[in-house]
Amino acid sequence: MIRIIKADGTAEYEFLKEVEKRNGDTDKKISAIVSDIIDDVKARGDEAVNDYTLKFDGKLPAFHEVPRDVINDAMTEMSETSPEFITAMLNAMENISDFHNRQKEQSFIDTRSDGCILGQRVRGLDRVGLYVPGGTAPLFSTVLMNAVPAKIAGVRELIMLTPPGKDGQPNKEILCAAAAAGVDRVFLVGGAQAIAAMACGTQTIPKVDKIVGPGNIFVATAKKLLYGTVDIDMVAGPSEILVVADDKAEPKLLAADLMSQAEHDRMASAILITTSEDVAKDTAAEIERQMQSLERRDIIRASIDSFGAAIVAQDLIQAIDLANSLAPEHLELAVEDPLKYIGLIDNAGSVFLGKWSSEPLGDYYAGPNHVLPTSGTARFFSPLSVASFTKRSQFIYYTEAALREAKDDIVTLARREGLTAHANAISIRFEEDE
Repeated sequence: MIRIIKADGTAEYEFLKEVEKRNGDTDKKISAIVSDIIDDVKARGDEAVNDYTLKFDGKLPAFHEVPRDVINDAMTEMSETSPEFITAMLNAMENISDFHNRQKEQSFIDTRSDGCILGQRVRGLDRVGLYVPGGTAPLFSTVLMNAVPAKIAGVRELIMLTPPGKDGQPNKEILCAAAAAGVDRVFLVGGAQAIAAMACGTQTIPKVDKIVGPGNIFVATAKKLLYGTVDIDMVAGPSEILVVADDKAEPKLLAADLMSQAEHDRMASAILITTSEDVAKDTAAEIERQMQSLERRDIIRASIDSFGAAIVAQDLIQAIDLANSLAPEHLELAVEDPLKYIGLIDNAGSVFLGKWSSEPLGDYYAGPNHVLPTSGTARFFSPLSVASFTKRSQFIYYTEAALREAKDDIVTLARREGLTAHANAISIRFEEDE
């Protein structure tokens, strides 16, 4: 059963430190394995990728790059056999598109009265690689949450790498999402070798400018090691949810929401902070009851036992202070008048307000991105957005008269830093004035 902790200024923070231990340094053994894979892919390209596919997946997929007609056929087939899935996916994509279209940043030009022109250009990255994990829960929603903002940003080419299934075929739901969201090319490659292939390029997989998308510890380590060779979205840790609840919150709903994230991973964290000890106890009982009917109950059990807790706070202000300290990926405010408290939330990836805003609403449908900072990094990182797929450059045009007016200040500043060549580059333009 989930542990219940009474906040006394010590016990709750000792528990939070336990949770933070999940986010320690990358295992040195895993780093060494991943480093060898990266070096091998750099040296041998597709040959190395195929070797690792055989080693880890057992056999090569039906095709290395998924033909366009196979991608399109998946959408056609699913439209006939599972029209409700296609309808739901397209409705979700409409919401995601609407939200992210509002994030578009414009270039600007500032023309000054003295004839100088300053400005900024904003444009999409040239090529982005999207990694979509396979496994027991193929995340087609990940395709939508990454591909839609990338396309809105103006990314020229979006390629996707995803592991083949045990039958050597791509997952059809993932292909449908790729077709709907405008993914340009799809390759059946998984693991650290997929990240290395996108970062370094192979004979068939093009080198990208940025890699986005979740994965296991080997994928996350590869992204971390290759950052700098290529840009990445973030190094994501295990999923986490924090629910702040008052004494009016319904324990059965709190339990359901906590387990919606606990089922992701045995390392996931699900925490309740409530002002009511009765709510804490009843939620713990509800978790035990509801868990029995859920398919991933073994994962939920491991997550709840290791990294779950119901913390009883003195009041909502203390609860929110604890929430800000943890900086969770997902934060639910299961309180009366949740909008009253939104201004007090400083550190959270995505905030869900009120009884009817359950966390899976954000995972699939509402529109805001579900790629969020984890492991306390919401203190300084932001959710994936259109801006994540753009680059900015500045430009400066000065007239002679404007530079003449500014030259003495520039030369003074440059000389103060001891950079006389900087000063000279300005003053030499006005030697005739001396």
